[in-house]
Amino acid sequence: MQMYSSVSHVAIGAGSSANLRQFLHQLSDRAIRHILLVSDAQLLSLGLLEGPMAELKDAGIKVTLFTDVLPDPSEAIVLSCTEVARRARVDAVLAIGGGSSMDVAKVVAVLAEPSCSQSIAEIYGVDQVKGDHLPLLLAPTTAGTGSEVTPVAILTTANQLKMGIVSPQLYADVAILDPNLTASLPPSISSVTGIDAMIHAIEAYTSRIKKNPISDQLALSALMLLSNNIEAACQPAPTELVRQNMLVGAMMAGQAFANAPVGA
Repeated sequence: MQMYSSVSHVAIGAGSSANLRQFLHQLSDRAIRHILLVSDAQLLSLGLLEGPMAELKDAGIKVTLFTDVLPDPSEAIVLSCTEVARRARVDAVLAIGGGSSMDVAKVVAVLAEPSCSQSIAEIYGVDQVKGDHLPLLLAPTTAGTGSEVTPVAILTTANQLKMGIVSPQLYADVAILDPNLTASLPPSISSVTGIDAMIHAIEAYTSRIKKNPISDQLALSALMLLSNNIEAACQPAPTELVRQNMLVGAMMAGQAFANAPVGA
């Protein structure tokens, strides 16, 4: 038997990150009053968080900001962010950033859920998460990792080991692909992240584990979108359509390798 799974909702289009109140209203049968926004200091300094924060505040939603995420996030960063979320008693988690910010947000949404009784050590591995997660929204600012549509988070332990958490509870409720969030990417980052996404698609298509007709078609479509747009994405001021195509291609590659694991 072949299985395919992915996130419930994907929002695509310029300005989609400005519709947060609509997404939050659809996600929960109770009002969401307080949200944790996970990101990094660079995006904060670039002003990319100002619009979403203003939109949330205009909707009467309190925002607690955590911008201490670093590349290859450590267990300590996740635990610090979880403590911030618990202390603030947030109702939902939003990440705006690269794969590191999204991975941190996924794990925090699990650990900060009020009924969670597991430690971070107990959820490493495959299908070890026992509870639920807080409503989770992920908005990538690079077209690369595909983390917004995968049930995977990779963390660095205190012993400098890379450890993975793989569980359906890490799937976002909404993935938000807003090309406005990638408008300030320099060509060097667009090229590296775009190639990363292309490799995801190639590895998912050639995987011998769990591949299925849906993952194959997603991988092929991702590779076509990415290969047709990556050169334009690496030019100065790429168009909105090019940036959107790169985001969609990276997402499709993420959906493919979430179901047909990479690792060639």
